[in-house]
Amino acid sequence: MDLLMLSRLQFAFTTVYHFFFVPLTLGLSVMVALMETIYVITNQEVYKKMTKFWGKLFLINFAMGVATGIVQEFQFGMNWSEFSRYVGDIFGAPLAIEALLAFFLESVFLGVWLFGWDKLSKGLHAVTIWLVAIGSIISAFWILAANSFMQQPIGYAIQDGRLVLERFSALVFNPNLWVQFPHTIAAGFATAAFFIMGISAYHLMRKHNPDVFQRSFQIAAIIGAFSILLVGLIGHDQAQHMVETQPMKMAAAEALWRTEDPASFSLLTIGDLSQRNEVFSIRLPILLSLLSFNQIEGEVKGIYNLQEEFVETYGPGDYIPPVAVVYWSFRIMVGAGTLLLLLSVIGLFMVMAGMLEVRSIIYKIFILALFLPYFANSAGWILTEVGRIPWIVYGLMVLKDGVSITVPTGVVAMSLILYTITYAALIVADVYLLAKFAKAGVPETETGKNDTPSEDNLSLVGAQE
Repeated sequence: MDLLMLSRLQFAFTTVYHFFFVPLTLGLSVMVALMETIYVITNQEVYKKMTKFWGKLFLINFAMGVATGIVQEFQFGMNWSEFSRYVGDIFGAPLAIEALLAFFLESVFLGVWLFGWDKLSKGLHAVTIWLVAIGSIISAFWILAANSFMQQPIGYAIQDGRLVLERFSALVFNPNLWVQFPHTIAAGFATAAFFIMGISAYHLMRKHNPDVFQRSFQIAAIIGAFSILLVGLIGHDQAQHMVETQPMKMAAAEALWRTEDPASFSLLTIGDLSQRNEVFSIRLPILLSLLSFNQIEGEVKGIYNLQEEFVETYGPGDYIPPVAVVYWSFRIMVGAGTLLLLLSVIGLFMVMAGMLEVRSIIYKIFILALFLPYFANSAGWILTEVGRIPWIVYGLMVLKDGVSITVPTGVVAMSLILYTITYAALIVADVYLLAKFAKAGVPETETGKNDTPSEDNLSLVGAQE
């Protein structure tokens, strides 16, 4: 492999691995904060137990996210120094704000929350976890602001062969940011909701601490239903924005080789898409135009036609992304999202109908569904980044011009191997710790076994009997 491919693989590997932890951090921080707020308002010990249990899992996930995120930023200087030189004056601003504001807000108050249970008042202690949650959301905003400039560069000028920022407001109000940011946050809530429902289902199936895990399932089911619905609605807006600003990405996601008006939606396309050799395709007439423009007529440009336009605009080159990767990642994302929507309806119905005492098969499904958001999140991120190829900054810089030309190929290959080994060890440790503490449930010292049962707990036990 050449230097460019090795650098791309290394960044792709570290990005996808890091993104395993980001959505859960975003959603779980808010849900833990919500549980503690309910505890402060109601003074019911069961919510304190819930807060501590889910907070422990949040801490493990947060630590892994930090460890992988630091490496992420180092690569801009190591493997992509030409990109950093070209766009650093713009790209560096949101990343600096994220590190100096959001990350310190998260890390400082997470420490206060962790060690302040017996030192702060209940209300003030709850404030600290809310600050952690707000810091997580702010962190996502500024990282996505940087990424959105790569997707849709606006508000810049070119000086001495480098990009400089003319208007900071353009960075903040980038149209791409305001479809990407809420989509990511909603996906984080959905990930956390199904994480909680899956683990709660495991314990409910074994009748462990039903007072804790029934309430956890109820909260997660309600938030999960609304969040996965928002993911779909905002994703629809994001797709329409993509048709307007990155038409090649949409054409690749649909394996649409020729311009159509009205355009058909690919239900299934089989063939060697990387070689542009379609063998078999099932397409639904009109549907792609309807999804793209909210009307039955509307031109969606095809891959071949866009390639010709890009050659005329940007000069000779291959502007077609890896169609097979983009096409299937889009379908994995949508397919997993559809299953999550169906399961969220089932979970919400179980809560509303008071049917949490069900057969184990339903709980087994929710345990397996815990992994679905990770497939959807990873596939969505691959679609977003791979679909932009060959651009690293859309319309301004291609990938081959952004790589560090002075770094020996062997060094990148060796670092890729070392990262792979290290990250494999980290993910084994992460899965082990999450599984260990998730299966352990609420410790005996926190189950209320030796405590005087609250009135609410007594009524719950009476209802079960």
